[in-house]
Amino acid sequence: MTGTSAIAVIIPCYNEAAAIGTVVRDFRAALPAARILVFDNNSTDATAEVARSAGAEVLPAPIQGKGNAVRQAFAAVDADVYVLVDGDATYEAAAAPRLVAALRDGGLDMVIGARRGTAEAAYRAGHRLGNRLLTGLINWLFRGRVDDLLSGYRVFSRRFVKSFPALAEGFETETELTVHALALGMPFAELPTHYGARPEDSHSKLNTWRDGFRILVTAIKLFEKERPLLFFGALALVFALVAIGLTAPIFAEFLATGLVPRFPTAILATGLMILAALSLAAGVIIDAITHARRELRRLAYLAIPAPRP
Repeated sequence: MTGTSAIAVIIPCYNEAAAIGTVVRDFRAALPAARILVFDNNSTDATAEVARSAGAEVLPAPIQGKGNAVRQAFAAVDADVYVLVDGDATYEAAAAPRLVAALRDGGLDMVIGARRGTAEAAYRAGHRLGNRLLTGLINWLFRGRVDDLLSGYRVFSRRFVKSFPALAEGFETETELTVHALALGMPFAELPTHYGARPEDSHSKLNTWRDGFRILVTAIKLFEKERPLLFFGALALVFALVAIGLTAPIFAEFLATGLVPRFPTAILATGLMILAALSLAAGVIIDAITHARRELRRLAYLAIPAPRP
């Protein structure tokens, strides 16, 4: 475990030699007393050397994937305030003191640096649309009011970091971070920050379709995990409606003739209604388990001392 620090800047990165030096220097200027830690996720370029020469501590993160690097960083680093940022020089380092002050002064557990940028190269239309759709989905599922779900620029309290399970492996970690705060009712805020374009020799590792699909799958899994009664209740409703639709003409024909000529359809409808009942029962049972788990997670969160004023 690394030593304790008041503020730790955590930068997970992969092949960011063209940008990481700028990121380290900018955050050193913005937060002079902070520890700057770069978690090198198996880079094949000079990322580690450039980061080290810029003044950062470089630690290897051998399990590939941003989520895996974040998990290792949160477990290894001990601090009062954690700043998590990508190593691509797109986020506004000068905003870091403002985000940290908001966290401390407001007694918050997370502050999201919501991206504000006009350059198409900085924030591609496909990424912008996908972010809006996923943000809207998460807000609807978890009754949240998040503006930028996928922002990679965040500030956390020690309570948040040490109670965060960190199960995601890739870019879906931002979704998991947000849902963790929403599910436990943690106080958090969003502040606008400038979002710029990458340096010319730097390339995004985010694939719009592949990673967008993984993030969507993660959102659905979190929905099933955190809101099981609604999830399985919706499945039960679908099964029941299909069963009723199949049964209605059979029942009408039975009333008219006293015969049931379409036994396979009747059997299928019966099976679907059984599935509906089982789904609803599963939702009720898993919902009770989820409430118990959430209570335990909340107690684990409260067991960590609150930040000093």
